[in-house]
Amino acid sequence: MKLIDGKAIAAQIKKEIAEEVAKIKAAGGKTPHLAAVLVGHDGGSETYVANKVKSCEEVGFNSTLVRYEDDVTEEELLACVDRLNNDADIDGFIVQLPLPKHISETKVTEAIDYRKDVDGFHPVNVGRMSLGMPCFLSATPAGIVELLRRYEIETKGKHCVVLGRSNIVGKPVSMLMLQKAYPGDCTVTVCHSRTPNIKEITLQADIIIAALGVPEFLKGDMVKEGAVVIDVGTTRVPSSKTKSGFKLTGDVQFDEVAPKCSYITPVPRGVGPMTIVSLLKNTLLAGKKEIF
Repeated sequence: MKLIDGKAIAAQIKKEIAEEVAKIKAAGGKTPHLAAVLVGHDGGSETYVANKVKSCEEVGFNSTLVRYEDDVTEEELLACVDRLNNDADIDGFIVQLPLPKHISETKVTEAIDYRKDVDGFHPVNVGRMSLGMPCFLSATPAGIVELLRRYEIETKGKHCVVLGRSNIVGKPVSMLMLQKAYPGDCTVTVCHSRTPNIKEITLQADIIIAALGVPEFLKGDMVKEGAVVIDVGTTRVPSSKTKSGFKLTGDVQFDEVAPKCSYITPVPRGVGPMTIVSLLKNTLLAGKKEIF
């Protein structure tokens, strides 16, 4: 069993991005600029956005953080999106999800200029991805695919089972694993909360991508020998063993599943660091105007 070290790969990619940014600056080019909009004080979102800002500094990007309280109106937030769309210095920006209940995430996502949509959530980017056209790939699926590539894991002709059908991970990663490309060329099955006999399906899988958001859902008896398991889950569960009083838990019962795998991602240090790096890659592409 080999551990897929997302943290090490992410550090390697950051180094590659930093070198490229240094060259752009040395040639008198524009420094890539990423903006993030954060509404409220959700713990997970706060941590995630803070990591994004820190990562921007590490690779030499400029970054801007725009903050609003929970009671911001939809109108105010849409006006902010419009400002960022029209700010020539900002190459890409994200509006951190989830948003408060009174704001339509769909409206906000659609209002973002797809040429600055470095999260890859806009319908134009999602549509282009499904057609295999150049686009900003959704950050977590892009990170998963990059891990498979860097570890040279064979995907052609393999049966890939995706657990979860979210717009952010499940659906896009299933499309990427289908593409005529490497990593890709898989036969893909998508399972979700309404799928009966999930265990029968996962036992046939060469590659399992677990993105249900249900802690330790995938058990040892659901995985065949030699499978590749990518754990996307990051649920905070109470723990008496940590200072913070909680620990990050994946969708895979690691101790049971790991011994059967050829490759597996841990939680933390697996897919998480790759998500932020994918966002940086998209911002670099936006700055260089390589996609649009």
